[in-house]
Amino acid sequence: MSIDIPEIALNDGLTLPVIGLGTYKLKGNDGVNSIQSAMDIGYRLIDSAYNYENEGTVGEAVRRSSVPREELRITSKLPGRYQLYNKAVTTIEESLYRAHLDYYDLYLIHWPNPKQDHYVEAWQALIDAKEKGLIRSIGVCNFLPEHMERLEKETGVKPSVNQIELHPYFNQANQRNWHEENEIKIESWSPLARANDILHNDTLQMLANQHNKTISQIILRWHYQLGAISIPKSASPTRQHENISIFDFTLDETEMSLISGLTRPDGRINNQDPAVYEEF
Repeated sequence: MSIDIPEIALNDGLTLPVIGLGTYKLKGNDGVNSIQSAMDIGYRLIDSAYNYENEGTVGEAVRRSSVPREELRITSKLPGRYQLYNKAVTTIEESLYRAHLDYYDLYLIHWPNPKQDHYVEAWQALIDAKEKGLIRSIGVCNFLPEHMERLEKETGVKPSVNQIELHPYFNQANQRNWHEENEIKIESWSPLARANDILHNDTLQMLANQHNKTISQIILRWHYQLGAISIPKSASPTRQHENISIFDFTLDETEMSLISGLTRPDGRINNQDPAVYEEF
């Protein structure tokens, strides 16, 4: 049975479902089958990246699926090694060729790589690709407010989305407030904190018991009520269905605060601080 996932509008008018499917490590025919099963269940937002080396897998799932292309929101991302303008232009084209798609609904700069200082020209390449019809909406990943302010100042265009690490152990309260004030939607990567010890947390288990839900569902509902778009990854149809079965209950303010209160100063999963971390 397919589940209808609510959508929210970006600052450029494109709508995105509030939950999508992360596809990191989903490759080959098994990956195609996993992505297809997610589409059958109700997923319409599919998140990929050039560096995941699975754009072809995503594209094949799109072709095999009975879901009309216009109902899907397919995402990919520009890697750090191709942020020079001409390389970025070619890489966007290559991303489309790999997937055999005519356009991406959302294309993001994967990391700012501030030491290299090429993210503004990469952004200009995304702007130009959007004007050519190769991308419907453009955004970034792991950018700090100062990075996004510079993009808008130098190009006149602000991102529609910033995909950042966000989960109960790293709740990004200040970042979330800034995004809301600047009308840039947040996508949460690793929304379940890679499902390690967080799935044994006593506070989350208590809330799960109270609502007759799983811990994963409690966390994903928290993301939804924060206004963030979450992209949990799962190859299992059962888990995929579980992850989007969160629209039949509500967390109250006290419960939301309990979850947000789990945040830690060292809550990042791999200590990837965008101010210094570089990805190529």
